[in-house]
Amino acid sequence: MKIICIGRNYVAHAKEFNEAVPEEPIFFMKPDTALLRNNDPFYIPDWSNDIHHEIELVVKINRIGKNIEKRFAHRYYDEIGLGIDFTARDVQTELKKKGLPWEKAKAFDKSAVLSANFFSKSIFPDNESIKFHLDINGNTVQESHSGLMIFDFDELISHISKYVMLKIGDLIYTGTPANVGPVKIGDRLEGYLEDKKMFDFQVK
Repeated sequence: MKIICIGRNYVAHAKEFNEAVPEEPIFFMKPDTALLRNNDPFYIPDWSNDIHHEIELVVKINRIGKNIEKRFAHRYYDEIGLGIDFTARDVQTELKKKGLPWEKAKAFDKSAVLSANFFSKSIFPDNESIKFHLDINGNTVQESHSGLMIFDFDELISHISKYVMLKIGDLIYTGTPANVGPVKIGDRLEGYLEDKKMFDFQVK
């Protein structure tokens, strides 16, 4: 099982970091040790002072595929969930300055929150209007919908599969909208897919 994460897939998020809007999907990997499931608490690592939340729609791959044409990509997933790509922003900033890979800032243990439940894509009338949001301590801090993604689910699957074979159970974190920000000890994070609560956990 692979965790494949998409960077800069919302125009507003790219702009908040003064980054160029990508012409093709940007992706990176997290190991399976990055998964945080079952509403377990997230512990801030002692080597970072600036851990940011990035809520994302998550697509689960249901069949093996390589070099998938976009017109067939819809056959390779049937469930959608919700997750958080936690990012050590201070570490990432230093790595970027040096032109180094981001793994330390992105792939660390328990940095990929995953909802316990996934829902069939058939329950959503339109894959381009799936709403989601993140609340911290009862206040909404990020919200968006799938129609604002630069590259939709099918484009992502097609592009990734050119370079990496997709296998059953692989997870694609499809990018975060604007208004990412820091979390602190004591925060309660609740994620919603439409009106369904998908996760609810504490930061420690």
